[in-house]
Amino acid sequence: MKHAQAEILREYGPFPGVSEVHGLTFDGRHVWFASGDRLNALDPGSGVLARTIAVPARAGTAFDGRHLFQIANNRIQKIDPETGLVLSTIPTPGEGHSGLAWAEGSLWIAQHQGRRIMQIDPATGAVLRTIESNRVVTGVTWIDGELWHGTWQDETSDLRRIDAGTGALLERLDMPSGMGVSGLEAHGDLFFCGGGPSGKVRAVRRPRRAAAQ
Repeated sequence: MKHAQAEILREYGPFPGVSEVHGLTFDGRHVWFASGDRLNALDPGSGVLARTIAVPARAGTAFDGRHLFQIANNRIQKIDPETGLVLSTIPTPGEGHSGLAWAEGSLWIAQHQGRRIMQIDPATGAVLRTIESNRVVTGVTWIDGELWHGTWQDETSDLRRIDAGTGALLERLDMPSGMGVSGLEAHGDLFFCGGGPSGKVRAVRRPRRAAAQ
């Protein structure tokens, strides 16, 4: 198992009206992050908020190439990012969910206190696969065929690459002291991490060797 310290490349925020960052995702142009009662589109180049959508947003966020998906209590809302309209909803599998990601035609949802990640059918919410973890799971993301998730437990956080079949830990990046991970998204050589009650979004360097494996 590879182990290293996370390298923080940039911090965004805090932002006006944002007291806490929950889930986040990337649509190819903006980093969308959930902040309780709205979704916010952050321009990662300028660090400026481009727009917001008023929608319950206290947990994970995902993007399938066309639509946003947002956990709202015991359901997942499918949202048109252009209009902000909620197009449909599906139930979450159980309670206590945190991260959300889109990959392989499915949604992947993290159950934080349950310490697991579930692959679910985006049309029905049916559970297709369950991956167990030994830590409280926060954000979750797929990139280049790799499954990564964040943890936040006992005042420490890290980013973990795991085997999607067995759940075995393959690589770990430890976040600096005092920096929690509330949401996670990967793009290129970066991870975007939600900073929970700090109200910040952080860009972390993604290991190049991990991407090449």
